[in-house]
Amino acid sequence: MTMQSECSFDYDVVIVGGGMVGSMLAAALATQGSLKVAVLEQQEPEPFAPGSEPERDIRVSALSIATQRMLEKVGAWQGIITRRACPYRQMLVWDGEAAGQTHFRASDIGVPELGHIVENRVLQLALLDVIKSAATVDFLCPASLVSYQCHAGYVQCELSDGQRAISTRLLVGADGGRSTVRDQAGIQVDRSPYPHHALVATVETELPQQDITWQRFQPTGPEAMLPLTGHHASLVWYHDAEEVKRLKALSEADFIEALHRSFPPELGAIRKILERSSFPIVKAHAQHYIAERVALIGDAAHTVHPLAGQGVNLGMLDAAALAQVLIEAVDSGRDLGSRRVLRGYERWRRGENALMISILDGFYHAFKPQPSGVRTARSAALNIADRAGPAKSLVMRYAMGTAGDLPALAQ
Repeated sequence: MTMQSECSFDYDVVIVGGGMVGSMLAAALATQGSLKVAVLEQQEPEPFAPGSEPERDIRVSALSIATQRMLEKVGAWQGIITRRACPYRQMLVWDGEAAGQTHFRASDIGVPELGHIVENRVLQLALLDVIKSAATVDFLCPASLVSYQCHAGYVQCELSDGQRAISTRLLVGADGGRSTVRDQAGIQVDRSPYPHHALVATVETELPQQDITWQRFQPTGPEAMLPLTGHHASLVWYHDAEEVKRLKALSEADFIEALHRSFPPELGAIRKILERSSFPIVKAHAQHYIAERVALIGDAAHTVHPLAGQGVNLGMLDAAALAQVLIEAVDSGRDLGSRRVLRGYERWRRGENALMISILDGFYHAFKPQPSGVRTARSAALNIADRAGPAKSLVMRYAMGTAGDLPALAQ
């Protein structure tokens, strides 16, 4: 690290955002061994301990096998499973207006599980364990980016404390859907809100832990259940904004009754609501993933419909792909912040993400209220998919993140 002045430091990469995706990028770059990295994060997650508050994080992610491989290779997976993770071995998707369904089983393709449901806080904490112990990574918290300026060969970053300015060869925006880095880089976003909001609830269930995630498509929107450890589950209820607002305002007893009326009996009786929240759903895709000495990853580059739980997995693949491109550039003596290097990352990931955004958007529109003929065809398609061996296996591999043009870290 080269000292510029008493309070100014040089880095190879500065990552704005120390959440799940930003921390994955830092952990992946740390495997290279010589790149000096800084991670800026505004607030650390609460420590994890059984019985602590909050006892469970309402925000959970369905981690694919590809994401698990990445976490194993950077040394974070053990920190997840020693905290809390719920494996799932089946996925059931069915049409609430007809009889069509597709049932995916890990045993069909000879794997022990399809993925794990993990609380976002647990994932972030496990990655922070890795990067805090890495000699080449500085975790700066609380810290955020106020502004930056590009110069010949580096970027000067002004931090929120008003006392520090750090310089870097590359600035990475991993700062979410309202990315400061993206906005200051002048990168435009194609954005389209969906009419639904998502109501999320962590519940205590009568049935013990299940090993299946299920999603039922109703005319009002999808309903989903993600299993958690013990007698717990995460429920997602998609509905119009006004109905979500009404449901959130219900008493616990009335809300449980509404869930029992609407959700299928496979979940079992709900004993208690631990927490509930809601958020609007937006499809967004940055027109570019790069600018001068700037790259975007994760939600700063794209947000997708959450119905298939692919958002965090796409972000993790962004992080792994960018890390691979940067490490290869350094190993070959190229400037890792140059447009020529960064264009390789953009070409790789923007096309892959655009395809997934289109697939998820198409899936959403296919299950909107439709005439009876379309509903019949849609239901038949699900039943055919359930019996189509090779095609079904390919869909499962995409859901597991093991198909497509994968970074080495995910293979």
